[in-house]
This record gives sequence, structure tokens and C-alpha cells, in this order.
Amino acid sequence: MLLAPGYRRGVSARELVVLGTASQAPTRRRNHNGYLLRWDDEGLLLDPGEGTQRQLVRAGVPVSAVTRLCLTHFHGDHCLGVPGVLQRRSLDAVEHPLHAYYPASGRPYFERLRHASSYVETARTVEHPVEQDGVVLDTGRWRLVAQHLDHRVDTLGWRVEEHDGVRILPERLAERGVRGPDVGRLLRDGRLDRGDGDVVLLRDVSAPRRGQVFAFVMDTRRCDAALELARGADLLVCEATFLHRDADLADRYAHLTARSAAEIAREAGARRLVLTHLSQRYPLPDEHLAEAAAVFPDVVVAEDLDRVPVPPR
Repeated sequence: MLLAPGYRRGVSARELVVLGTASQAPTRRRNHNGYLLRWDDEGLLLDPGEGTQRQLVRAGVPVSAVTRLCLTHFHGDHCLGVPGVLQRRSLDAVEHPLHAYYPASGRPYFERLRHASSYVETARTVEHPVEQDGVVLDTGRWRLVAQHLDHRVDTLGWRVEEHDGVRILPERLAERGVRGPDVGRLLRDGRLDRGDGDVVLLRDVSAPRRGQVFAFVMDTRRCDAALELARGADLLVCEATFLHRDADLADRYAHLTARSAAEIAREAGARRLVLTHLSQRYPLPDEHLAEAAAVFPDVVVAEDLDRVPVPPR
């Protein structure tokens, strides 16, 4: 993993597990695309290309950790890993359902991927074809948002938004003498009535906390939707297929350069940028890092099997 100055490694319950980083064709160093977002007790598998099942094994991630599947589009380097993942879930007798989100126009492709070969389908897959931009899932704790990007085929970008919450201020709790199980009651009910008119309100012992945001912008020209997806993201994963010297190719094939990805991150006010989906024409990622870091300070050029934490708030 190549890091820009200022990046710090850490351990997080929310992290990106990078399974592959190549665009179009894998190389000796880079597998096809594949990303697992660990988000508390959920595992969102994004754009699993060919070889994803093996990359999960190499990363030490069981297929049972995958709870949701998000596809941006149906070019092979973003979806040819789907059959292996689905069949492995049945082989391992995974009990929980897998919820699959993808552009509705690609429903015939997903059907072919789901039944690419003969197997006994015992694990349940719940399909959610997406037609319009907006919130496609709200768990009560976080939302999954889709927006259409500007690529050569119907393509969605993804955004995970945690609901805003509160941060408890220990010194305020101590001042009011709130401790133990009463803290949980206060969080649950928003108030704690301790009798004799002594009422503690949650707002008096807490401060607002903005929810964390993860954004996934893959295979697109620069467009308004890419900026909106990236807006205020704590972790922005963005394709950087080309370098700026090949900007004409990027535009022709509807992709981004490392510089344009960094410009999106800067203008959107993102906190950390992860560059991936690198063309095989570039043997080393050094130039991608230099080009992006000249525009945006916190840059990671992803390598296969990297783990990138979502920056805490």
C-alpha cells in the first residue's frame, strides 16, 4: 500500500478489505476488482471480479461475512466473481440471506451470473434491482444510497451513510451522578427520571456526532453524481484507471485519472481517498500517488489484500 504523508494505520470495526485493484485485466500483482467493506456487523461486497473467492480466502475472510452485494455495473472485471461467491455460500451452508443490489437494466446479466453453472442453491439470495437514484436501504442505523454515474453502460455509485448520533460527555455524566445501567436507559429513552423532580436529559450530557460516510465511485467520467457521492465522505474509494498524461484515453473510455479522482475528493470535502482500478499499462503505482497527492493530502494507492480503516470521528 502506497501512502501519502499524514496517513496513519489503525484498527477499526469499519474497514475496507481490498481484494483486487486491477482494471479490465488482472496482472501478476493485481487481481480483478473486489472490495469488502466491514461495517460493524455487516459485510458489503462491492464489484467482485474474477478470482474474488480466492482473494477472500487469502484475506482470511469467510464468505459468511458477506451480507450484502453491491454491483456498480456489469462489465466483467466488476462482476465475474459473483458466481463463485454465490455458489460458495451454498457450499458452506450460509444461513443468512445475501441482499444483492445492482442496476435494474442488468437484471438479465445477474440472472446468468447467479445460475452460471449447475449447483444446488441452498443459500438464499434476495435481489434488489435499482432503477432510480436515492436511498435503497435504511437499516435504522445507516442508509445505502445509489446514484447513476457517467460510464459507457448503466453504472451506479454507492454511498453508506451512518445516521447522525450523539457523543456522551463523561464529565457531564459525572456532574449529574449518572453511572452504570442508568447510562443505557438515558441513551435509550433520551431522559432519565431519578425521582423528586431530578430529570437528566440526554441533550444535557452529550454533543452531536455526525455519522460516518463511505463512498464508492467506480468507472465513470467526472460528473455531478461522483461529487455528490463523495460529499463529506470519511473514506472515498475511487477509480483512477489512467494518469493525467492519458486524459484523452480516460475521456474516451469514460474513466477517471488519478488527478481527477483527487480533485473530486478535494472539492467534495472527503477525508481519505483510496485510489484503485489501475490500468495494466502502468507497472508501478508511484505516479498515481504523486499525481493525486499533489492535489489531495490523504491518499492511499490500494494494493491487493490491503486493509484501510474508515477514519474515526
